[in-house]
Amino acid sequence: MAIAWIYLIIAGLFEAVWAVGLKYAEGFTKLWPSLVTIVAMAISLYFLALAIKTLPLGTAYAVWTGIGAFSTAILGIVLFSEPIHFSRIFFLILLLVSIIGLKFTAVS
Repeated sequence: MAIAWIYLIIAGLFEAVWAVGLKYAEGFTKLWPSLVTIVAMAISLYFLALAIKTLPLGTAYAVWTGIGAFSTAILGIVLFSEPIHFSRIFFLILLLVSIIGLKFTAVS
């Protein structure tokens, strides 16, 4: 089951890659960012599919989207100078706590 969690983390991180890739692809009008985005989507879904062979679907999906959302928000701050303020950090921390909580309460 530990490998399924590793697969899920990889899937979530690649979700962030393709989300950021969408920004750089500018509506799929730029070739290389578009290709990176599409490949990252495929990798993310592949690892999610591997993870849900073992993990409960609801937990795996929630963790996958949570990792992607958290990572994408952080990358938005770092790469695109998106606003950073107390409430945003507070809710990102809550999201991280929720992801960790789901991991520790998951049963299969």
